Amino acid sequence: MPRWTVPMDAWEAAVTGRAPGVVRVGLAVPLSGPLAMTAPSALGLATLAAGELTDAGGVRGRPLELVTVDAGRRPAEVGADVAALQAAGAVDAVVGFSTSDVSRAVAAVLAGRTPYVFTPPHEGGRGTRGALRIGSSPPVQHAAALAWLVRHRRARRWVLLGTDYVWPQAVHHAARAVLRDLGADVVGELLVPFGPADPGPALDLVRRTRADAVLLSLVGRDLVAFNRAFGRAGLGRRVVRLSGALEENGLYAIGGDDTGELYACMPSFAAAASDAADEGQLALQERLAAHAGPDAPVVCAYARGVHDGVRTAAALLDDRTPARPRPPRARLARADGLVFREVGHPA
Repeated sequence: MPRWTVPMDAWEAAVTGRAPGVVRVGLAVPLSGPLAMTAPSALGLATLAAGELTDAGGVRGRPLELVTVDAGRRPAEVGADVAALQAAGAVDAVVGFSTSDVSRAVAAVLAGRTPYVFTPPHEGGRGTRGALRIGSSPPVQHAAALAWLVRHRRARRWVLLGTDYVWPQAVHHAARAVLRDLGADVVGELLVPFGPADPGPALDLVRRTRADAVLLSLVGRDLVAFNRAFGRAGLGRRVVRLSGALEENGLYAIGGDDTGELYACMPSFAAAASDAADEGQLALQERLAAHAGPDAPVVCAYARGVHDGVRTAAALLDDRTPARPRPPRARLARADGLVFREVGHPA
């Protein structure tokens, strides 16, 4: 195991003490729950970032270690673990991605006393004191993609479908305004709880409203399950789907998609499959492959965000102003089997 990681079975030891001269960053990523499929990618990219920073001199000459916290559990559980680490002085900063209800719990317990870098797309608004959000808000992430689909795919009648928590609620609010300005209609809307659910009511809503398109703000395995059901229902080739939460791990779990009508708007996509890959993404994938070998996990958007977040936290701890690590607008891509093909910047 590389010297800059703290293994999961050493988490308890991290609470009770630390080696002198080491900077510890809490890594709050989903190791369980709906987003657990992204864990290998997130851990791989966070470890790469910590190792590269350490090899480049660390933070004021001190190496970086990562202390993992499972952010896939209930908000109160995650918050309690982060609070314990903070109370013990066991972390200098926290970085991670999760659902927004979990991130709010983490930000609340840290209360600005310990830097917290939240890396994925977020719900917008003023945020929480002490939390630095480096992802995109719903209008920034979705507006250009919705406009492109309305203009190029004649997607005029939309159903909004998401999980019932703060991020999908904010996405729906933004989408209604964007679609109204585009002259398109929201013909149906549904928010559902986390967890396995009967897809029948959502599928019936799509059929009953004669929707041209569905904006999906489900996450993780719930997003996977719905897309599988959508295909089995025979809707995949005639109804456009757009997701702001679908990345490569999710596409693999779906089993791929060859309908030509499944789209994602995310900050980045795996460069090897991209028609408009940015050089930074390609270089990151090459560095991860050199670090972890040929079986390295895919550099999905969530994982790239974590990599950027670890570097941002290091800059904060080094009293440097961190550069904004993300492009200002999400990319739009179409699923093609097991890969994404970028439409490019749709604005």
